[in-house]
Amino acid sequence: AILSYIFVESGILNSFTMAVHKVIKYIIPISSQGTYPFLAGFLFGFPLGSRITAQMVENGQMDYEEGNRLFAICNNISPVFISGFILDTSLNCPERILPTLLILYVPPVLYFHAAAYVKGKRGSTTPLFIKNAAPDSQINFKVIDAGIMSGFETLAKLGGYIMLFAIFAQMTTVIPFPDPMVNCLLVGMTEITNGIACIAKTPYSFEVKYLLAIFCTAFGGLSGLAQTASMTRTAGFSMKVYLKTKIICSLISVATAYFYLFVNIGLS
Repeated sequence: AILSYIFVESGILNSFTMAVHKVIKYIIPISSQGTYPFLAGFLFGFPLGSRITAQMVENGQMDYEEGNRLFAICNNISPVFISGFILDTSLNCPERILPTLLILYVPPVLYFHAAAYVKGKRGSTTPLFIKNAAPDSQINFKVIDAGIMSGFETLAKLGGYIMLFAIFAQMTTVIPFPDPMVNCLLVGMTEITNGIACIAKTPYSFEVKYLLAIFCTAFGGLSGLAQTASMTRTAGFSMKVYLKTKIICSLISVATAYFYLFVNIGLS
């Protein structure tokens, strides 16, 4: 969080993003400014992707229309969390890392393509606006101090939301539903970490647990929604767009996971 703030404010990543954009523009229709938040959103875990996007829009480094579409798809659970906590620790299937990452990460990219096509705007192959490459003198203590404070504020907000929604998630477990699957879905849609842990403890087959985990992970939970809203409030992004995107991508991911499991069972 601290380094990302410094990178964006100082402009030292401009040359890097313009170079990477020459390749990534064939994968997703974004401008060169969208390259860093796009990559960060898939690698670092939410809500950093949306936070960086909002920061760039506020700074005038990114077009609002592109930012409003990008922040919804570059806000994902990090591959470390997926491979470590979800697949290895909870579901005990570390060998499924690659297909699971594809199941979770490809649908948002495809959805962005579809949304860009519907809007009639496929993201420019040249930058709309890029700050001049920043000399070393621009990375001063003022920028670093602001980055540190911004990072601390981000972590404090995330910790607060996680604790708050973890309490809400635990409250849903006392509701006497006849089927534990309903409880797990409620917990997972509220706060993903507790939800995955709840799913792992159910007596269902691995296939059912996997599909439930995929849905909760792709959706990100109401906790993730609240964190994203907090991080992007000043940029004025539409949370309706975010929620719609997450629901659609979650359903696509579950359908893809079901097909993947069906093929696997058939081959075995």
